[in-house]
Amino acid sequence: MKRILIPVTNHATLGDTDQANGTYSPEITHVIHELTAAGFDYEIASIKGGKAPLYGTDIEGDEVNRIVLADDNFQNRINNTIPVSQVNIDEYDAVFYPGGFGLLSDLSTNTDFAQLAAKHYENGGVIAAVCHGPAALLPITLSNGDSLLASISVTGFTREEEIDFGTITHIPFLLEEALSRKAARFNKVQPWQELVIVDKRVITGQNPTSAHGVGKALVTSLS
Repeated sequence: MKRILIPVTNHATLGDTDQANGTYSPEITHVIHELTAAGFDYEIASIKGGKAPLYGTDIEGDEVNRIVLADDNFQNRINNTIPVSQVNIDEYDAVFYPGGFGLLSDLSTNTDFAQLAAKHYENGGVIAAVCHGPAALLPITLSNGDSLLASISVTGFTREEEIDFGTITHIPFLLEEALSRKAARFNKVQPWQELVIVDKRVITGQNPTSAHGVGKALVTSLS
């Protein structure tokens, strides 16, 4: 059975504000929905381990989000995440980083997960991320010293979407700019439209609308 490692943030607020944050629920639930439908298994990990903060759990009309959140298996895993120190990366077929603003404050600079992801990728593994999730790709350095992103075309949450969402002045850094400076190419479509980019074994999605497509692309890459 294919197994996917899902690293999530421990940071529970938007940047340095007191606004509740963490991982944006639909971006993890929609991908997990696709993975479980394909018969794959997953584990959720974080830097510190333990209960991981989620927001966007009460969105009306998102049936997939509601179904996954109601699953006891998911609740057990999000409330008891594996600390990075206990992760054996060789046990997984892919790594998926869901978004949410929280990871801009921890996973975007964390070298522990970055080293695991580099090893995973160089051993033929797949890396996926959606919305702000690609921030976790920024610190990934390959064994030759190159950034993973240096030869990869990606997408992620855009400046226009930050402005629309009212977060442009609260975020620790602008993801689009950070990715544009490091990646071979940054791609985007109009705000809130779906965009999924698959380049080599890296899958990225622009925004929450793209989570479903990232899940499908991840399943396809592992099938």
